[in-house]
Amino acid sequence: MPKSSDAAAAGAAPKKAKLSVRNLWKVYGDDPGGVTSGDFTGMTLDEQLAHVRGANHFVAAANVCFDVPEGEIFVIMGLSGSGKSTVLRCISRLVDPTLGEVFLDGDDLLKANARALIELRRRKMGMVFQDFGLLPHLDVVQNVAFPLKAQRRPREERRAHAREMIELVGLKGKESAYPHELSGGQQQRVGIARSLAANPELWFLDEPFSALDPLIRSQMQDEFLRLQKQLSKTIVFVTHDFLEALKLADKICIMKDGQIVQIGTPAEIVLHPADAYVREFIGDVPLANVLAAEDVMGPAHDDGKDHPQVPRRTILDEAIKLFDDHTVTVDVIDDAGRVIGALDPLTVIRSLYHDDVVADI
Repeated sequence: MPKSSDAAAAGAAPKKAKLSVRNLWKVYGDDPGGVTSGDFTGMTLDEQLAHVRGANHFVAAANVCFDVPEGEIFVIMGLSGSGKSTVLRCISRLVDPTLGEVFLDGDDLLKANARALIELRRRKMGMVFQDFGLLPHLDVVQNVAFPLKAQRRPREERRAHAREMIELVGLKGKESAYPHELSGGQQQRVGIARSLAANPELWFLDEPFSALDPLIRSQMQDEFLRLQKQLSKTIVFVTHDFLEALKLADKICIMKDGQIVQIGTPAEIVLHPADAYVREFIGDVPLANVLAAEDVMGPAHDDGKDHPQVPRRTILDEAIKLFDDHTVTVDVIDDAGRVIGALDPLTVIRSLYHDDVVADI
C-alpha cells in the first residue's frame, strides 16, 4: 500500500533529512578524478557525460541527488547495470565516489577518515546483502552478536542482546543452530538480526531477498515491514523488483544508465510515470493493490447523506468492496476522522484504466 507522511498530510513542515546525497558521481577509468575536475562542474549534465565518455571512462553514477527523511524507506531500483548498487556502495563508503557529497545528520561522510568511518559503521550503520554473509563456524547467537564484539561489549551483554534480536526477527529457538542447518529465509533473518544488533540509525539493504523463493520472499517483505513499523529506521533499500519497491517504499528512486529518471511516492510513480522507461516498469502492476484511497479521491460530496468511510491510506482493492447497489459514494477520512474527499465508481475506474477505456463506458 502506498505510504505517505502524516506530517505532510496535515500540512506540517517536511521531515528533516537524515541522509542527503548531492551531485554524486562514480566514474571508472585511468583518471576519473582528472576528468571530473576543473571546468567539469560548470558544464550541463549532458556536457559532463559527453566529456567523461569522450575520455574513455565509464560512468556508473552521474549527478545523483536525493534526501531520505528520518524513519522512511527510500528504495533505489532499476535494471541490472542501472547504477543502483553502485550508489548504495558509494553512500555507505564501501566504494569511494569520484565526486559529490553525502551527509548523515549534516556531517559529510566523504570527509570521514578511516578511523571515523569504522566508528560510523560500528555504531550508526547497518548493512544487509543478498548473500547473507553469515560465518559458518558460528551459531546463530554468535553470528548476531559479532558486531557487538567489535564494540568491545562484555560477552554476556552482547549474547543477551543477540537473543533479543533473534526473538525480534522470529527465530526464537534457533539460537544454537549453525547456518547450514537453516533455510534461506532463516539465514536472511539472522543477517537482519545481526545488522540490527548495533541499533543502527541508517540501514542499507542491497537486494536482500532476491535469492529467496517467491513465497519466502513475500514473507520476508512482510517481516521487514513489521520490523520497520516497530523500529522506524532510516532505510536505503536496493531492488530490481518493482512490485517489491511498491510494497516497501515511502519513496522510490528509479535509475537508468547511472542517472536518476524519477523520484516519487509509489502512487506518483504509478500515476505519473516520467517517461517510457518508467512506464515499462508499471505495465503489469495491479493498480488496485497499489493505489490508496487518498491517491485517487475526488472532492467530498456535500449531499447531506451518510456514506461509508475508509481511512485515506486504504488500498483501492479494499475500498471498492464498499460499493454496492445502494452505495455510489465512499467518504475518505484523515487520521483525525475528518472527511477529506470521496470515491465514486467513475473515479475508481479512471484510476485503474486509461482515459480511452473510460470514454467507452
